[in-house]
Amino acid sequence: MRRAILSLALPVLLVAGASRADASGFDARIGGFFPRARDCGVPSDQRADYTLFQDVCELYLVSETDFDGVFGGAEYSAVVAPYVEVGIHLDGYSRTVDSSYRDYVRPDDSEILQSLKLTSVPLGVTVRLVPTSKSARFAPYVGGGVDAVFYTYEEFGDFIDFFDPGLAVVPDHFRTDGVAFGVHAVGGLRVYLNRDFAITGEGRYLWAGHDMGDDFAPNEPGLVNRIDLSGWAFTVGVHVRF
Repeated sequence: MRRAILSLALPVLLVAGASRADASGFDARIGGFFPRARDCGVPSDQRADYTLFQDVCELYLVSETDFDGVFGGAEYSAVVAPYVEVGIHLDGYSRTVDSSYRDYVRPDDSEILQSLKLTSVPLGVTVRLVPTSKSARFAPYVGGGVDAVFYTYEEFGDFIDFFDPGLAVVPDHFRTDGVAFGVHAVGGLRVYLNRDFAITGEGRYLWAGHDMGDDFAPNEPGLVNRIDLSGWAFTVGVHVRF
């Protein structure tokens, strides 16, 4: 984790130290994150590989849209060349979904309940092309960059022990965490209310995934359980130039 933070932060800290004080900016934003949940609901014999969301959709009464949730964060940026900015951002998302088994119930026909929680914190670097002058009121931009996505996934509640011939139901708590490295593309618009203050709207797509261990390590040799952390984020916020 420490190496990931240093590898992402060092380039921007060097840029920020070399930049003029009046060529920097700060953004605060909030919006929504919409996980891709790739192949959710696709039959196992038609899937390219195996991901967490496939397992979730097969076992529990949930869909990929149930994991849509609030997303937000902050970013510091610096102008490094005409029309080019480099920024470092820290964002966060967390969503808990209440669920039950899709194909199993208790002997009295009541549901077997559990909760699923996904948390992700992308720390990343973005290079933006902002092809407008400082005096422009409307400043569209595009860009891209890299991320280290710190994630945690948990399931807690009641679960079926599939290794028990009687399919006993037991309370339990399963957890895994890690760091997934990914890339993102971004596009947005700043609307300046004065020279140094703007309202922003931004769309971002993140590609990231990671092989899971801990309580979600596969039971069969050669099988990989993979968590899919990709998805769209749409935010609104403020940009302060200083």
